[in-house]
Amino acid sequence: MNDSTRIAAQQLGRMRGMTRYYHERFFSDVRYSTTVTVALLLVGWWEVPEAFLLVPVIALVGAAQTAFDASYLIFARQYAARLERRINADLGDQLLVAADLEATYLFPLDERKIVTARFGPDFTWFGFMTLLYTAVGVASYAFGAALALPVLRDHDPLWGVAYTVVLVSLTLAALIVGWWWFVGGEGERRLKKVLDEAFGAE
Repeated sequence: MNDSTRIAAQQLGRMRGMTRYYHERFFSDVRYSTTVTVALLLVGWWEVPEAFLLVPVIALVGAAQTAFDASYLIFARQYAARLERRINADLGDQLLVAADLEATYLFPLDERKIVTARFGPDFTWFGFMTLLYTAVGVASYAFGAALALPVLRDHDPLWGVAYTVVLVSLTLAALIVGWWWFVGGEGERRLKKVLDEAFGAE
């Protein structure tokens, strides 16, 4: 094995470590958001209804954080896929196939999708779980907002206006930027440009 192949293999090991780490981060963030949301609902139903005001905030931050985790997962997978192809070419053997397995079993790269969920024949259990967590987050957000409305009415109207404007603004910003980056494919286009320059266009 020459130095170039050895360095590529070391980088591949680093990217596989990132893949594992951001999978773990994703589920850690899901658990944290779920736990805090349930705790806030219990506190709100108990004696402090103002806790309901925080439920949509936690749901929004949780969604953005898990999408951030997914962005690093995609980054690591993109680089790992190119490294695998490079090493296979150097060895003259289709020995490394993890990237192909991930594209088939988890979700494909460089295809239009909602973060990691692609519809159609490429739909997977991984995609279903992404949509499930998203649906639960949206429901928590809406449920918390509905419970917060009576609380806002009991306080100075200016607080209600300020809360609503900030929450709606942050939500719209997250949706617009998330759509541009993930569904619109801007993030993966940027990765592809750099990787094409380093490894040659595919």
